[in-house]
Amino acid sequence: MPASRLRRVAVLVLEGAKPLDVGIPAQVFTTRASMPYEVRLCGAAPGLVSGGDGLSYHVAHGLDTLGWADIVFIPGYRFPDREDPPPAVVEALVAAHGRGARLAAISTGAFALAATGLLDGRRATTHWHYTRALAAKHPHVRVDENVLFVDEGSVLTSAGAASGIDLCLHILRGDLGVAASNHAARRLVAAPYRSGGQAQYVPRSVPEPLGERFAATREWALRRLDEPLTLDLMARQAAVSPRTFSRRFVEETGYTPMQWVMRARIDRARELLERSERGVEQIAADVGLGTGANLRMHFQRILGTTPSEYRRTFTRGE
Repeated sequence: MPASRLRRVAVLVLEGAKPLDVGIPAQVFTTRASMPYEVRLCGAAPGLVSGGDGLSYHVAHGLDTLGWADIVFIPGYRFPDREDPPPAVVEALVAAHGRGARLAAISTGAFALAATGLLDGRRATTHWHYTRALAAKHPHVRVDENVLFVDEGSVLTSAGAASGIDLCLHILRGDLGVAASNHAARRLVAAPYRSGGQAQYVPRSVPEPLGERFAATREWALRRLDEPLTLDLMARQAAVSPRTFSRRFVEETGYTPMQWVMRARIDRARELLERSERGVEQIAADVGLGTGANLRMHFQRILGTTPSEYRRTFTRGE
């Protein structure tokens, strides 16, 4: 999708809206020179909306904003399993989707999205505390309690709170490319990418303090993508056995170490395709994939397109 067109983002604030869930898309897509988005907060009607956790919101726009938006975010709200949003809200969401808008629910906002029927027969997620309630209330939705977010094309859902950042960065990557997404992640001091398939949480009797060590190992690997990287090398850098490293790495990222390295190399290639004029052969060497043929093969397998097509899509100024 070309980066030059202004995209319209609506954040639908419902009664009992959670402050963090409201703030995430407003912050990620905030209107600025480097971000071709316009953000509007709206409610069932303009005016004061009582939120959760002691906060309220004064929204300037009503449901007509959903007819304006290209993307509609539905932040989580309190007591989602008790009753559906007002019929006018449900109808406006259905109409927005029918017009071509994407609908993205953060946390318990999935209940409002499920009330539209648009999640029937599709995978979806929500905050782990509410996954069973969502499945019980909307049995036609295929609820996945073990992921950070689910992208079903025109409808997207995320787990609780901070995973909304992952969902927003995922949308940015699809709209503007990996360079813009990484820039936004640095601005938010957030991880540049976590897979949607990563577990929401991993219950343990005793916490294992390896997360920071593994984060440092990932940073170490990102600085060496043009060099040979193996499981043994990464495990040695993390000072654990390869078996422990593999198991914990999957828990923390949703990928095996070598899958993660390959995707990091493809992401680096995407950034070079977006922001440089280097040829495919040079980029393949720069990201540790050796040859242009190897880059093309993995690019097609992971992204479903070729480096040349990707460059044409995301070249700035198109």
